[in-house]
Amino acid sequence: MTKPMKQHGTNQVTWRSIILGLVLSLPHGYFSIQTPTPTTVSLIYTVMLTIFLLVLVNIFIKQWLPEIAFRQGELLTVYTMLSLSVAISGHDMLQVLAPVIGHAFWFATPENEWGSQFLHHLPSWLVVGDLQILKGLYEGESTLYLGSQLEAWLTPVFWWSVLLFALMLVMIGLNILISQQWIRNERLSYPIIQLPLAMTENGGQLTFFCSKLLLLGIILSGGVDLINGFHAFFPVIPLLPVRNIEIGQLFTEDPWKAVGWTPICFFPFAIGLAFFMPLDLSFSCWAFYWIWKMELIVGQMIGWRSLPEFPYIKPQASGGYLAIALIAIWKSRHHLRNYLARPSRRLTTGTASESRLQSAIAIALIVTGLTTISLFCFKAGMSIWVIVVFFAFYFLLVLALTRLRAELGPPVNELYNMGPDQMLPKIFGTRFLGTRNLTMFAMFWGFNRAHRCNPMPYQLEGFKIADRLQMRPHRLILAMILACGIGLWIGFWGFLHVHYKDGFNGGFGWEAYRHLQQWVYYTPGADGVAAIFMGIGFNIVVILTFLRQRFLWWTLHPAAYPLASSLNWTMSWMWASIFTSWLIKWIILRHGGFKAYRRAIPFFFGLILGDYLVGGIWNIWGVLSHRYIYTFWH
Repeated sequence: MTKPMKQHGTNQVTWRSIILGLVLSLPHGYFSIQTPTPTTVSLIYTVMLTIFLLVLVNIFIKQWLPEIAFRQGELLTVYTMLSLSVAISGHDMLQVLAPVIGHAFWFATPENEWGSQFLHHLPSWLVVGDLQILKGLYEGESTLYLGSQLEAWLTPVFWWSVLLFALMLVMIGLNILISQQWIRNERLSYPIIQLPLAMTENGGQLTFFCSKLLLLGIILSGGVDLINGFHAFFPVIPLLPVRNIEIGQLFTEDPWKAVGWTPICFFPFAIGLAFFMPLDLSFSCWAFYWIWKMELIVGQMIGWRSLPEFPYIKPQASGGYLAIALIAIWKSRHHLRNYLARPSRRLTTGTASESRLQSAIAIALIVTGLTTISLFCFKAGMSIWVIVVFFAFYFLLVLALTRLRAELGPPVNELYNMGPDQMLPKIFGTRFLGTRNLTMFAMFWGFNRAHRCNPMPYQLEGFKIADRLQMRPHRLILAMILACGIGLWIGFWGFLHVHYKDGFNGGFGWEAYRHLQQWVYYTPGADGVAAIFMGIGFNIVVILTFLRQRFLWWTLHPAAYPLASSLNWTMSWMWASIFTSWLIKWIILRHGGFKAYRRAIPFFFGLILGDYLVGGIWNIWGVLSHRYIYTFWH
């Protein structure tokens, strides 16, 4: 790890770095809309490829024209802006929301009865209902650039952009409020940004790339990807079995077969990223994964068939995330009280004045964002109390996710199917909520589906970078706001441009309206058992937090409990890589100490870079050539 830069004037956010970040957002957002892979991992590989190239160019510039070379702060400003703009176009944001806009009208049939069930509840200013306009989107071989097409899409794209932009303003404001507590007071580890910080030190240095251990890591992980990529062209070359070695199928008898799908995968980039997780946290991730598996086995063993969803993983995890957020707020209460009091104090020193300005900006962003969200939802027909409860739940959830990323830094994070859109119908019942509210819940699927590329963690990591380099954050806040705004329009444009040309199969719109159809047709009541299990998950995190603070020897971290609950996707893919990294790190620290750990860091940087360079290039080639070659991540 590098030491903080002391020069206040050498590592500031400059206008040229902001302009470069905005310009590069266009190709990044356009590429991201065509493939989900970049934004399903915490450290976005397309962004890292760009920073890698910028650093190499910058090293050359420093040799010949050092006065115009980029500083580390400028490079990391570009990194932060690109991470935000790509995340917005990503797998669990616009790639989910944009399909919702026209899906219900195009796929409505007399058989599914959508026309009588809920189409009349869809706000006309948030959807496109003209089948002639939608024909080009879903069948392809058309163009967006016709007057009628542009006019039809302009209104819903504008209003959805307003809502998403307001959400991100609130996120920035919340990050400003909690950043100093989590960065300076609690000193969270922020594992995800360790590679960008190291690679851009002093604007980039040849010594970083000349490390033998770094090159060994690149050769090892890049070599695996190279061989497996060539397998797509020359099948005679054997495919190296580094992923999806299924062991769950070995258990064929009750109760052990309840363990279900359990792959063993060794993703080099994940092993590299997990190496920077605190040791007890990486241990907790894979340990809780198997604890969740044991819950499935115990449920089968006891025969709790009267509880078909046992152990109610999603409600438990949702309650756990809420507990993480509320505990984090409680621990920050003194900081928040003092911080929020600053705008009214008569402070005159430079540092105090900057702090006062930051708190005023945070309050302004939060108030502006929440007011916009409330007016948007009220105009869409939602009840006021539902708006309050829904978005309180939502922001607590993303706050917990942001805390998890700052403290644990998992290679991938997923909160699938556990947002307020799924939990509130279980708590209150669909009849109590009403069809208008449920209709908007379905339309909000675009920013509630899984949160793998939620912008808030990237914003907080940007503030950590600013603190690390002693950058004044005001211009960085502006850069984030611009990146979010530009990223939204690039994402919508890319989605429409690509699919009017190539066609579209409906995407995640099927999920959103399938939920709505089930709610409206079956009108399920409140699920008391699910609500109880939400409370159980909440209390488990509270108890784990107490044990961790009370006993120094207690190693299970409460944040890993809900994180490891993704048994059907993310954690099943990741557990073996995290276990491998934990075991290697444990051996290094036990036998070589902290000095050996620091010496090993370049090798794990190399594992990440090798996967991103070679595997990323295969993926880019595949998208450009419209064929599958090799994907280094699941």
